[in-house]
Amino acid sequence: MLNINSETVCFIIAKAREFQAKEEIVIPEVPLSPSENWAQQILADHIDDPCAQEVVETVQDLEPDQQAELVALMWLGRGDYLLSEWDSAVSDAVESLQDFTDPGTYLLAHPLVADFLLDGLDQHGLSCEA
Repeated sequence: MLNINSETVCFIIAKAREFQAKEEIVIPEVPLSPSENWAQQILADHIDDPCAQEVVETVQDLEPDQQAELVALMWLGRGDYLLSEWDSAVSDAVESLQDFTDPGTYLLAHPLVADFLLDGLDQHGLSCEA
């Protein structure tokens, strides 16, 4: 059973999707002209991106056990654990959090984090649909 609010997970999923969509933009090394390059540069912002900042801040505001559940939820959705191994996944996430300087950044470093979290929620019988 999840102790993290599914609405919080859904917010993180939405913001991660916004951020990852921007990250797929590739800026040419030599722009054709400054006027053609400005929009691509805006979309390629990284850690200063408001969506990334919202994810990081939201995760930082969670209690440590909720942060661990969020990481475990990603691992569950990624297929690293089965739902029957949930307690083990959370326990491993608690240990792993000691190595992460920032769990939010760790999550965003995975290009499919939104899909993994959504799948993890689904395995718990939850969704982001109203």
